[in-house]
Amino acid sequence: MTVRISKALVCFTLALPFVAQAQTNWVAGPLYSEFRLTLSSGYRTEAAGPLYFSQLAETAQSWGIPPLFDYIHDPGVESTEFDLAYPLLTYDGYGKEYRFQILQLWNVAGGQSQDGTEARRTTLFPIYFQQRSPKPEENYTALVPFYGHLENRLFHDEIRFVMFPFYAETRKKDVVTDNYLYPFFHLRHGNELTGWQLWPLYGQEYKALTWKTNQLDESVPIGGHEKFFVLWPFYTRTWTGLGTTNPQSMFTVLPLYSQTRSPLRDSTSYGWPLGFTVTDDREKKYHEYDFPWPLFVFARGEGKTVNRVFPLFSRASNGTLESDWYLWPLYKYNAIHSPPLDRQRTRYGLFIYSDTQVRNTESGESSRRVDFWPFYTYRRELDGSTHLHALAVLEPFLPNVKAIEREYSPLWSLWRAERNPKTGAASQSLLWNLYRRESAPDAKKVSLLFGLFQYESNRAGGRVRLCYIPLGKAQPLPLDAKP
Repeated sequence: MTVRISKALVCFTLALPFVAQAQTNWVAGPLYSEFRLTLSSGYRTEAAGPLYFSQLAETAQSWGIPPLFDYIHDPGVESTEFDLAYPLLTYDGYGKEYRFQILQLWNVAGGQSQDGTEARRTTLFPIYFQQRSPKPEENYTALVPFYGHLENRLFHDEIRFVMFPFYAETRKKDVVTDNYLYPFFHLRHGNELTGWQLWPLYGQEYKALTWKTNQLDESVPIGGHEKFFVLWPFYTRTWTGLGTTNPQSMFTVLPLYSQTRSPLRDSTSYGWPLGFTVTDDREKKYHEYDFPWPLFVFARGEGKTVNRVFPLFSRASNGTLESDWYLWPLYKYNAIHSPPLDRQRTRYGLFIYSDTQVRNTESGESSRRVDFWPFYTYRRELDGSTHLHALAVLEPFLPNVKAIEREYSPLWSLWRAERNPKTGAASQSLLWNLYRRESAPDAKKVSLLFGLFQYESNRAGGRVRLCYIPLGKAQPLPLDAKP
């Protein structure tokens, strides 16, 4: 085998002058390959098998050395992406927005806010948080657990703390919570709201009916609530929607009894959460029986139908959503029927095999993705173009992460096949272009064994190359020629 490769390298070296004179796009994979893209306009260069690539696709330029890093820049939409051993280090930029991170723990991000000012955030999670803006009132710094002030972080509008968890103040909209020795004691106040708790011993909170103005300049009610617990979670009482047409009360004594009552829905549980539950949903029009949820569930009505005996089988639907499984997780099916969207997904062994189909019921356009781990991934886009590659080690688990396709897929994609229905172009590649075939309606190219054998045909006729030396006088196919 070593002798054969050595002979191929010698032949390749001796033939370089003939190759340079003959054409600008040629295939000698896996040593070096240069070819036109199949699914879009542009070209791609690959070298050293899967270890280097560069590509120009329409306005996007990219290159990489898998699995170390990859870089892509598209001046047409002002976007830039850079990945180093993803997800170790990544950079994403779009216009004036950018984000740089290392292991999702340390990151720097910035961009324009809604009022047009630019802000920069620096985070070393969960220790250090900082933001700097031209507006001094938007600046903050936090060094956990000593002292800090944050805005629009960690699911709150504002956070202030000193020697956390001894003291922390949080605000979400108009509700302010003062925590002392978090999470054991807090005081809470807001618009028509007061409350306090000494968790888990005792807690209470009350909010009266309030009003807000919607986008149509109409006043709409926001229901009040009343909450109370003793020895949480064993005894709790809650009233929500107070002052509205659908007030709801909930009462729980664990593990004996739990009930929910409202004009639209009643639910009663005996031995919650592992006992027997009866639910009458008058709004969605169904009755449900669980014993215990979620192992045995049966529901009947216009709004919901369920038959479940875990882990043997389950069939559930509500007119829009559908979920079936048998011998979970051996087989699972999910569907969304919400015109114009119709989406169906079938799985075996969760991620071992997955078939996802999406269709626009109005336009008739459809797409499909099939993952069979670790053997292959197949995609058909809305425009009808198809892509298949084998093997597929990470793609079934991270189907929408482009960095995986750019940085890792080339390492194990022993076979690649693409087809463009708009142009009629198609291509197939085995072992990083050791064998490569490209075809169009009236043209074809084949390369084999480091390019030692090449065949090309077009309107001008056919041509054969042996050891990169052209045999015959047929004209080469230009790089930008349209088939």
